Amino acid sequence: MSELSLAEVNNVYFDVLKEIGNIGAGNATTAISTMLNLRIDMSVPKVELLTFQELGSAICPEDETIIGIYLEVQGDIDGSMMFLLKPDSAHFLVNKLLGREGEQKQEFDEMELSAIKEIGNIIAGSYLNALSSMTGLTIAPTIPYLAIDMAAAILSVPAIQFGKYGDNALMIETEFGDDVMINGYFILLPELESYDKILSSLGISI
Repeated sequence: MSELSLAEVNNVYFDVLKEIGNIGAGNATTAISTMLNLRIDMSVPKVELLTFQELGSAICPEDETIIGIYLEVQGDIDGSMMFLLKPDSAHFLVNKLLGREGEQKQEFDEMELSAIKEIGNIIAGSYLNALSSMTGLTIAPTIPYLAIDMAAAILSVPAIQFGKYGDNALMIETEFGDDVMINGYFILLPELESYDKILSSLGISI
C-alpha cells in the first residue's frame, strides 16, 4: 500500500476514533447504568476535530468551572486522556451513586470526589477497552487525577501535552441519562509513536 498523505491519515484516523467513540460511549453508558442500577439512554455521540481554542468554547466558557478527570495511558501505547463533566452533571451522578434524594449541590466532599474519580475511571476504561478491542493492543489507564477549576486552566493540560504533536484534538461529546440527560466530554491524546501503532494495528500504512 502506498504511503498516505498526512491529510489522508488524519481523515482515516478521525474515522477510526469516531467509531471507537461510538463503541466506547455505548460501553460507558452500560457500565454507568449497571453501577447506578438505572436504565440509562444515550444519544449518538458527537465527534469533532477541533483546535484547542475551539475545544474550550465548545464545552463551556473559559471562566466557567468544570471537572476534569485526567489519566495517563500505558501498555502498547502511551499518552493521556481526559474526561470532562460540568458540576451539575457530576452532582447528579454522585447523588444517584450514593442513593441521595433531591438535588444536593454543595461543595464536593472527599467521599464525593472519590465517587467522581470512580465514575471517571469506569468511563475512561470503557473507551480504552473499545480502543483495545479494535486494535488488539494492550492499553491500561493509570490512577486518575481529578481537578475542579476553570475550563481554561483544566484544558491547558491536554493543550500543552498535545501541542507537541499537532494543533487539533478529537472531542467526543456523549449525552446520557434517564429523566435527566447529562453531557460528558472525552479527549484521547496518544503520543506520536502510539499514533503510528494504532494506525498500523488497523492495517493502515503510513
